[in-house]
Amino acid sequence: MSELGGKFESLIATLMTPPIMYEVTCLRDAIKGAGTDEKVLVEILASRSPNEVNQIKSLYKREHNDDLEEDVTGDTGGHFKRMLVVLLQASRQQGIQEDLIQSDAQALFVAGEQKYGTDEGQFITILGNRSNAHLRRVFEEYRRLSGYEIEESIQRETSGTLQEVLLAVVKCARSVPGYFADSLYGAMKGAGTDDQTLIRIMVSRSEVDMLDIRAEFRKRFATSLHKMIQGDTSGDYRKALLLLCGGDDA
Repeated sequence: MSELGGKFESLIATLMTPPIMYEVTCLRDAIKGAGTDEKVLVEILASRSPNEVNQIKSLYKREHNDDLEEDVTGDTGGHFKRMLVVLLQASRQQGIQEDLIQSDAQALFVAGEQKYGTDEGQFITILGNRSNAHLRRVFEEYRRLSGYEIEESIQRETSGTLQEVLLAVVKCARSVPGYFADSLYGAMKGAGTDDQTLIRIMVSRSEVDMLDIRAEFRKRFATSLHKMIQGDTSGDYRKALLLLCGGDDA
């Protein structure tokens, strides 16, 4: 076991933790560590279903005897906090509400591109409360109406952590595996590797949607997830990550 150290050890420890317990630990560390790791809050809360969020909240309460929503609100601020609270309330509607598609797209357009300044509240309400299937229709309508992709408008109209969480919610509405493919690519591209993100996603998605993530990765980037992990990691750490990844979509 002398090989066990650093990243490999973190990866093995993570694999031995039940998935939902692991997510609770990630959130706890993100809030209670030095400073707040907004990236972790965004990634977990934007990508999980209402049902999963509710499970996370009750396990968090049981393990730490604290309220996750109170901990998050005590540690964040402004519109970013408001959006996280909406996601934590896990009250996303189900299905598509045909009668709201047009008005939702219009409301987003008026709140952003058409307004001097931005009405962040509208973005938070609509992106935080509608189902993914509904949002995909709203985004199509938005593009027809404004000539822009919703992502472009969010980039222009918001900034900082609010922008990060809104973009994550939009990406997840379009495709959760696509969102994780982008995040994995971001963790490995350029100099240095964001190993925490790499481990977190590879472990938490390995038995959920890894095949879909690999397919999205191949579609979006000029390489496969397998090849990128191979080129970016080494030793037993690399071997374990490649096992989680499964095949190579060369």
